[in-house]
Amino acid sequence: MTNPVLTTTSSFALEIGGVVIGQFRKCSGLESETEATEYKTATKDGKLLITYVPGAEKWPPFTLEKPQSGTKELWEWRKQVLDGDVDSARRDGSIVLLDSMHKEIARWNFMRGWPSKWEGGEFDASSNDVAMEKLTIHHEGLHWA
Repeated sequence: MTNPVLTTTSSFALEIGGVVIGQFRKCSGLESETEATEYKTATKDGKLLITYVPGAEKWPPFTLEKPQSGTKELWEWRKQVLDGDVDSARRDGSIVLLDSMHKEIARWNFMRGWPSKWEGGEFDASSNDVAMEKLTIHHEGLHWA
């Protein structure tokens, strides 16, 4: 077993088909969950015994967030869904964790992902805050590569 490397992260890259289509400051929702199904039995003396068995796998969506840059690539991907072409919008891809030198630290591969939500950011001319673009991706499986 190797010792874990503790690091501060610089960014996350979204790869689709091996091509980076964006670098993001935040990534949330990289999760794997198995439903727990309650199973009730009775012992020989009639005492109720409850155990839990694994049920269906669940793959919650994840969300990526980056400064709004004015590029339309993520919006165009989302527009495929809006236009009713979800099958063409489904893509296999990866979330790549990069260190401050932009070297890969970890990778999570997802299957058949599609953008279920796009947010363009909050614009306020009286603020110095950077408008953040967000993309939420639903998918059918996530594996730490």
